[in-house]
Amino acid sequence: MQVHKPLKGHILITDELETAVEKLQIELENFRVVKFVEDNFKIEHAKLVANEAYISDSQTKYIIIAATEFTDVAQNSLLKLLEEPPKNIEFIILSPTKSNLLPTVRSRLPILKQEHEHTNMHLDINLLRFDYKEVFAFLKLHSRSSKNEAKSLVEALFYRATVTDMLVLSPSQLDNFDKAYRLLDLNARPQSVLAMLLMSFVRER
Repeated sequence: MQVHKPLKGHILITDELETAVEKLQIELENFRVVKFVEDNFKIEHAKLVANEAYISDSQTKYIIIAATEFTDVAQNSLLKLLEEPPKNIEFIILSPTKSNLLPTVRSRLPILKQEHEHTNMHLDINLLRFDYKEVFAFLKLHSRSSKNEAKSLVEALFYRATVTDMLVLSPSQLDNFDKAYRLLDLNARPQSVLAMLLMSFVRER
């Protein structure tokens, strides 16, 4: 008889949330699985997760949290639980983009990506030699970006800056990336958020 090694907790970045949850249920069929699948994961959902986590289990129990969006308050309320989960509890968090999750949450669990990752979006720009003309052209090209599309662009810009162009970002530039995620969650105008990020590269190149 084959003994399956329990899956460890992690964050899964995927655009197919429902499909990914179904696959996890099949993969974890020999274990108890409790799902929390929401459009927007809020504090009331986080409280239900915490209550479930503290129900003891003799074998590994998986708590799956899947959502299109996550509120900061809900994430902050789970930080201690994610860092020191009760015995036999493993958390699996599913999100369509890393930018939905606070850096403090991302630091507590390994991140896996499924197929396409937003940060691999190709941007035909060079942040080493970025000027006002290019800022205007970029904003015009992405003038109709939705909130989630803007989040993907923020990730792509970070990837372009740190990996492709190998820039060492200043503290203010790093802060701008964190601020961009928060502003988009608060439904700030995507073009304004992208302009803030891009202008920092013109000023500080």
